[in-house]
Amino acid sequence: MDEPKFSTDDTSFAIDLNDATQAVKESRFQDAYNLLSIVLKEHPKNIDCLYLASVSARYLRKFEESKKYIEHLLVNAPDMGRAYQELAHLYRDMGNEEKAVNHYRQACELNPALLASWNFLYQYFLKNNNQPAADHASSQIEKLKSLPGPLLYIDQILNEGRLGLAETKCRAFLKQNPTHTYAMSLLAEIANRLGYFDDAEFLLEKAVEFKPDDGDLRLKYAGILRKKQKFSKTIEQVDILCDQYPDNLNYQAQKASEIMQNGGHEEAISLLNDILDKNPFNFSVLTSRGHAQKTLGRTEQAIKSYKSSYKVKPDHGEAYFSLSNLKTYAFTKKELDEMRSQVMRVDLSLRDKAYFHFALAQGCEVNGEFEEAFHHLVRGNQIKRDQSQYSIERMDNELNAQIDVCDDSFFKDLGDGGYQTKDPIFILGLPRAGSTLIEQILASHSMIDGTLELPNILSIAQSLRGDDIYGKFGNYPKSMKSLNLNQRKELGRNFIEDTRMHRKDAPFFTDKMPNNFRHIGLIHLIMPNAKIIDARRYPLDCCFSMFKQLFAQGQEFTYGLEEAGSYYNSYIKLMNHWDSVLPGKILRVNNEDVVEDLEGQVSNILEFLELPFEEECISFYETERSVRTASSEQVRKPVNKEGMGRWKPYAKYLKPLVKTLDQDLLKSEDIAHITQ
Repeated sequence: MDEPKFSTDDTSFAIDLNDATQAVKESRFQDAYNLLSIVLKEHPKNIDCLYLASVSARYLRKFEESKKYIEHLLVNAPDMGRAYQELAHLYRDMGNEEKAVNHYRQACELNPALLASWNFLYQYFLKNNNQPAADHASSQIEKLKSLPGPLLYIDQILNEGRLGLAETKCRAFLKQNPTHTYAMSLLAEIANRLGYFDDAEFLLEKAVEFKPDDGDLRLKYAGILRKKQKFSKTIEQVDILCDQYPDNLNYQAQKASEIMQNGGHEEAISLLNDILDKNPFNFSVLTSRGHAQKTLGRTEQAIKSYKSSYKVKPDHGEAYFSLSNLKTYAFTKKELDEMRSQVMRVDLSLRDKAYFHFALAQGCEVNGEFEEAFHHLVRGNQIKRDQSQYSIERMDNELNAQIDVCDDSFFKDLGDGGYQTKDPIFILGLPRAGSTLIEQILASHSMIDGTLELPNILSIAQSLRGDDIYGKFGNYPKSMKSLNLNQRKELGRNFIEDTRMHRKDAPFFTDKMPNNFRHIGLIHLIMPNAKIIDARRYPLDCCFSMFKQLFAQGQEFTYGLEEAGSYYNSYIKLMNHWDSVLPGKILRVNNEDVVEDLEGQVSNILEFLELPFEEECISFYETERSVRTASSEQVRKPVNKEGMGRWKPYAKYLKPLVKTLDQDLLKSEDIAHITQ
């Protein structure tokens, strides 16, 4: 075996960093500062060095130097909680309490294990007679002080994204303390972030059994239950929390969120209003109320809620983005300038920066400022892409696996069978391809309930992967070959039972989860009579619309022009395969055809579904129902051509997209327009 090779430069750097760390611990700040000034000339972006240099400079009262180091650190690590805490310490020492408070709050949002930040906030809230906030800070302080040193350290590094080290240390601690509930919750969070949702649920369920009065523990348990789409169990846990702690507004807000997840937006708004009566400055509750109002079509009320939210917290990017996401709101010059100012801040979290960039892109486009709009699209998408684990090659392999496994012999060998239900109508395809429009049309029919983007098929596919973590192949789709007839019936029956909570009394219901196109083979095996509609849109319109949209979760393939184009190609390839092996199974509905001939397309769809024609499907925009996607405002207007050709003002920027897309899918004049 070859001897390991060590760089003398790396060894020297490690020694210097260790010496500087020790000097800070021993309060020898001048020694640390002198050493770090030298080290940073060779390693100017090293996070640990920048942090220690800022701390040392602050203690030496070299405030401008300290500020320079910490701001440089935030450029390289904008979501590091300890960096915001250090910036808060700096402003505290400089006598600027207002800025210190803002940064302590940011620190606690990003890393709730920072005891010094909670201590300052507690004193500040007491001084300003904000008793609810002081009580919350006090409970956090009490909890953190009660933790053994190793767990406090694990909590901090976990919140900084160092999952490997956090897992190793947490498992070692649990080996010595197997029933320590906080350690169990930390390991559950690590499992959650790695995609081991079953392990996370098991750990939290046991932890709650050990300590049933720990509200934060139960809230984490409810969170993983929601992620696994166990909605009835989730609301059960949240109800317990609200009964145990009736004065805790955070738990009340969580209950409102769960009620919204289950479609009870009226009830959620009522509960959110009760919370706001007690604390009118809760910006996140104001934003949540806006979401509920938007879903119900109460646009003016939603706008008022979102504006109230950003007035409380001017750097609350989600409120501005939510206004832009209405697709009908035009920002004032003052709002645009405020967003431009916010997005330039060094001390702004990546989450808020992404929100501001996407909001600015929409706002600039409305004003015809396409160059600036595209700049913000690039920046916002870059943030999301850097955070994503998405790989074009890995996705191609995953979709090709469906083609390789689900061939003619696969369906022939398994034969007919499955759960004999005709209830579900799957509307699938790509995001921003017109699926919400088709769903709104069908939900206007007296025999069809419109539901949500239901995750159940994706969950079934996930369960068939075996022990491998989410995002890896595991055993799926090969595992479908071993499904016997009873198992297929059981999976289909479970799908119908698990989705019943989203339905009303109609005999049919829609499921518009777009990514279900990857699993049409699975759908056919477990529910062979289910109807499937493929919502399709011209690739330039579809891909650019995806690139312009900041999605709530998932859809990582949309955060790059090449990624979006490649995914579109793979989608077409897989849909062509399904047409070949399951002829007549899928109805293709082109968005452009719906726009040109609404009545004709509605007739075709209803004929495919074997349902009678109803005039209400033509006047779908008058239907009063909840719509929870990014297209919610568009589908409340008659069909129009506003969404067609929206890419054209950006044509000069779209060469990477055109080069990636299969040229046979594009009009020759569009290729010429972009590549000239």
